[in-house]
Order: sequence, then structure tokens, then C-alpha cells
Amino acid sequence: MNPLILPVKASKKIAEAHGYTATLIASVEKVNDAQKLVIAQKTTNRFGEDLTGKTFGLWGLAFKPGTDDMREAPSIYVIKELVKRGAKVKAYDPKAVEKAKECYLNGVDNVTYLESKYEVLKNADALILLTEWKEFRSPDFEEIKSQLISPVIFDGRNQYNAFTLEEKGFE
Repeated sequence: MNPLILPVKASKKIAEAHGYTATLIASVEKVNDAQKLVIAQKTTNRFGEDLTGKTFGLWGLAFKPGTDDMREAPSIYVIKELVKRGAKVKAYDPKAVEKAKECYLNGVDNVTYLESKYEVLKNADALILLTEWKEFRSPDFEEIKSQLISPVIFDGRNQYNAFTLEEKGFE
């Protein structure tokens, strides 16, 4: 990472430490925080506010592909919100599972971590994609459809073409 480019939260803290109120940075942070819950909101719009009895298969825990870095990852916020509403989450990530278990989602009930991207979909109500790992780019959509209770995909990375998914029978 370029040391001259600071993450939003770090920039805000530095400004505050020097007695400066960084209004623009605070606004960016507010927008970023709201974005983290967009997928959870779409999920409740589709399945209702009370998600008791619902299970979601989640692909991608890490903030970005190729790492186990979960700092400020949308998965933390989405999982906590879904679980708070009564859902169960089955999650898969090629690298970040241990970080999730040990740190970021430690103590969060109703989260199961599995070894396969397709295994998390078995009897799940929908797939939620949150990290654009290479292995998620060209999945077997027939396999996905056969595992899910309903053919619903929430693509938090805009990785899949919505028209193509509709042609394949997905919502």
C-alpha cells in the first residue's frame, strides 16, 4: 500500500488528533459504513425483516481477494445483521476463515464455516457474494441452483451480469 494513501478511518483519526474536524472525511466514512449494510438490506427486502428459519450461503469473508484481511470487511456487518434478525449463515473464504473465527466474528452465534464454496449453499435460501475471489468468477451456476432452496443471488461485488443470471433462472 502506498504510505501516502491512508484509509478513511486512519485519516479521520489523524485529523482529530491534530484538533481538526475533517467534515469531508467524516462524510465519506458515513457513506462507506452505510454501503456495508446494503446487501443485508436487500436480503431483508427479499425475505422479510424477520429472518428466523432462513439460511444464507456466503462467499467471501475477506475485505479483498488474495488476503485474510478482514478489517472493515462488509462480511462482518452483513453477517452480524443477518444473525441479529434470526438467520443462520454458512460461510466460505479461501483464506479468511481463521481470522473470522478468532477475531472478527468470534462469539457470533449461528455462523458455520465450511471448506467448500458449494457446500455452504446446500439447503441455503440464497447465495451472498461479498469478496471477488477468482474462484467465484465463473462458478457452476447449475450446481448453485441445485443446492439452493430458491435460486437467489445477492452479488455484493457486481461480479455477475444480472441479465445472464436471469436467463439462467436466478433472481
